[in-house]
Amino acid sequence: IGTARWLGCRLDDLLDEAGIDPSADQVVGRSVDGFTAGFPTALLDGRPALVAVGMNGEPLPIDHGYPARLIVPGVYGYVSATKWLAEIELTRFDEFDAYWIPRGWSQRAPIKTQSRIDTPHDGAAVTVGERRAIAGVAWAMDRRISAVEVRISDPDRDAGAAAGTESDPAGSAEGEWQPAVLADELNDTTWRQWHLPWTPARAGRYTISVRATDGTGATQPEERTDVAPDGATGWHTITVTAA
Repeated sequence: IGTARWLGCRLDDLLDEAGIDPSADQVVGRSVDGFTAGFPTALLDGRPALVAVGMNGEPLPIDHGYPARLIVPGVYGYVSATKWLAEIELTRFDEFDAYWIPRGWSQRAPIKTQSRIDTPHDGAAVTVGERRAIAGVAWAMDRRISAVEVRISDPDRDAGAAAGTESDPAGSAEGEWQPAVLADELNDTTWRQWHLPWTPARAGRYTISVRATDGTGATQPEERTDVAPDGATGWHTITVTAA
């Protein structure tokens, strides 16, 4: 996962100029090597989908699809991010399967609400009594992020021992969810940073989990699922040791 500033032609403007068959419900990008990725025409709804030719103020790098690629916010890349773009075709889902579909992946792949912990890293050593931040990013694309929560539990502690965050300095034996501080939102197509101040109150092993809630009120589920067929789910959880 990454974030970049893209330069290109709006895809809906390009297709409006070319003319769209009203019976089509799928936009297919075809690469010079024959790879195909297809997404619903319904996503040509004003979102900043692009035929991109530049990235971060420079010509599009070869490994990112030079000379042109598709960028379609809101769906996973396996249905949208055609690199080394050679042609665009308007077709129907019941008439054409793009590359990954016969290989067990779903035709439609909206990005799921997700969050992750970037610091501390899993297995890190932290210092008792030393204030630090638990921090990371969350994303839900056009649904946006409305809240991020962090749960800190200590499987080694005695009942009633403290986990210790600023919002819950006494800690919680149950490892209750604590609201994280959200950074300003850049736009509705990028991830959102978050952090939670934390001071480990005692030595031991702590388990830290994060979950996000999007603008529709839907909270990221705990259940872990595989990446296939349409994107993974589950809370990101790490373990750190305080001494």
